[in-house]
Amino acid sequence: MTIPDKGLRVASYNIRKAVGLDRRRDPMRILTVLNGLDADVIAVQEADLRLGARPSALCRNLIEAETDFAVVPVARNDVSLGWHGNAVLIRKGMTHGAITHIDLPGLEPRGAVRVDLPAFSLVATHLGLMRRHRERQLRVIAKALQGTTGAVVAGDFNEWSPHKGMELLAEFAVHAPGHSFHAARPIAALDRIAVSGGLDVRDAGVVQEGLARHASDHLPIWADIA
Repeated sequence: MTIPDKGLRVASYNIRKAVGLDRRRDPMRILTVLNGLDADVIAVQEADLRLGARPSALCRNLIEAETDFAVVPVARNDVSLGWHGNAVLIRKGMTHGAITHIDLPGLEPRGAVRVDLPAFSLVATHLGLMRRHRERQLRVIAKALQGTTGAVVAGDFNEWSPHKGMELLAEFAVHAPGHSFHAARPIAALDRIAVSGGLDVRDAGVVQEGLARHASDHLPIWADIA
């Protein structure tokens, strides 16, 4: 797989079911932040509500009408946007291949979704709260990507340490672009983007301006990958 010379921007954003720091659920605010990322691919966490059939926190019709993105069909029902809350958006006109659901072990139900894109395979995930569970989950993700040429893992890794917890992604360069949590006072780099050999992160950052400061308890991160 090859990437255009200009590279591709991958972003990750835990939207907290579109509930902002003012405790209001405001999907339009989230969509405005997503549009401002200038991304080609976005891994979204907590895209669905937790109860019942897990309906989406973002309306598909609004995404279609108000953003430059299309929803990758990773959901396994008609009301969710994602799977275990993990959704993937791609820029309109971009194609995708196979979609794979990856069950992750742990105390609470967790999962990851793999989407094969023209330039690389993306795994979007939201890891558990306890490191021993995260380590098991990363082992499963790494195994699912064995033999893949060009892979990106993006999401809320829930890892507070800047030095530990990523050992099971030894074949990846793990990038924490900056403190992304808590949005009101960023003190931890919980959100990360990992790239396999053959891929290079040209630039990366955390969006700390505008509505992103209030739309969720996480700030969105991005990385330009070549």
